[in-house]
Amino acid sequence: MSDATSLEAIRTALGERSVVLVGLMGCGKSAIGRRLAARMHMPFIDADDEIEKAAGKSIPDIFAEHGEPYFREGERKVVSRLLHAGPQILATGGGAYMHEETRLAIGENGVSVWLKADLPVLVRRTAKRANRPLLKNADPEAVLRDLMAIRYPVYAEADITVESRDVPHEVIVTEIIDGLARHLRTTSEFTE
Repeated sequence: MSDATSLEAIRTALGERSVVLVGLMGCGKSAIGRRLAARMHMPFIDADDEIEKAAGKSIPDIFAEHGEPYFREGERKVVSRLLHAGPQILATGGGAYMHEETRLAIGENGVSVWLKADLPVLVRRTAKRANRPLLKNADPEAVLRDLMAIRYPVYAEADITVESRDVPHEVIVTEIIDGLARHLRTTSEFTE
């Protein structure tokens, strides 16, 4: 079976549902998501970009001016709206999947994919960008370690887990597509 036939079967099985990427900051949700969207011929949406558009300000500014609880409520509303916007590849912020209502909405309107990364990978990748409000402290590695302890058991509830590591992005994209095919096959929604 050709790649195009397989991708068409996956898109058909998804119907109106989205592929929702979850995981800690630095795991590659945006970079991998863009490539996955291109390969699957689906739109790519970054929830953080949509939150900034809705708020009219950057995420660091939202955190600074209103605090994390305010941001999380806005994030919940934006993700909920995006999940009803038709099939897409949706990259969520690292904390979005932690909200039970959001997890339920993703379960109803999408297939969740956890991009799981080891601590050294996350530390190296997040050090490259200064716009991470949760890491604006003296020890970003300790913050990431604490977030992993809290969030990884919840991320493990995702439909599919793919190891995010330092390999070409296309390798991860292929693993996600294979995971989608397996998941949709086991839920009897995928016919080849």
